[in-house]
Amino acid sequence: TLLAKNNRLGGPGSLPKGLGQAPLGRSLRVLNLSGNRFAEVPPALLGLRGLQSLSLGGNRLHSIPPDIQELRSLEFLYLGGNFITSIPPELANLPSLSYLVLCDNKIQSIPPQLAQLHSLRSLSLHNNLLTYLPREILNLVHLEELSLRGNPLVVRFVRDLTYNPPSLQELAGRTIKARSVPYAPSDLPENLVRYLSLASNCPNPKCGGVYFDSCVRQIKFVDFCGKYRLPLMHYLCSPECSSPCSSASQSSTSQSESDSEDEASVAARRMQKVLLG
Repeated sequence: TLLAKNNRLGGPGSLPKGLGQAPLGRSLRVLNLSGNRFAEVPPALLGLRGLQSLSLGGNRLHSIPPDIQELRSLEFLYLGGNFITSIPPELANLPSLSYLVLCDNKIQSIPPQLAQLHSLRSLSLHNNLLTYLPREILNLVHLEELSLRGNPLVVRFVRDLTYNPPSLQELAGRTIKARSVPYAPSDLPENLVRYLSLASNCPNPKCGGVYFDSCVRQIKFVDFCGKYRLPLMHYLCSPECSSPCSSASQSSTSQSESDSEDEASVAARRMQKVLLG
């Protein structure tokens, strides 16, 4: 364990070169550098492969390096009280991460890849700039504590609906998938076979469609803990899946919302502490 918090570290030479290969680096399990002056995560730390707990709160960090994924043994990561604006998807490659603290930053969105953190038990995101959460967050099966207070999604709900028309390639791909047209790798160029493998199913149970790059981004509000309505981002294959113009569309949307709320109620029962205010 090395505690070096509340100092003036952060300039050139603050940490010794080759720390990861030194005897200390190989045996270090807990490192606390909070309350210093680091403007970036020191590259020397990324070689500490046995590190289980890392605290860099209250520094001057503006980003999280994608190479954070090299700390494969990390269980606790504290980055609160910085100026971080985004979360790299590579953070999801930490298989043992159980506690992630990103509060008091300037984060505007959560990458859906974070749902791959299957060991995550506590996620602190309070006092950021979040207006919605990815729907995939419901897949964090071991998450018990989610802190969201002080975000716009709590004090000011935001609705968003955007759609870019699909390309001819996507229209062809949708037809192949929707009609189950058989094909083999020998029938198509390798890039088209790879493209067809990237199809995503529309979550609307009445639709049954697929999409590739073109989709409708829409906020759905679901009940959490019987009190709060939490905005989750959904991706639909076309505006017809959410349009109120036809009774069929209305029925589809209603069913989709119902399924979302059922899904959220399961997550709400699982999460013992959902801190929204």
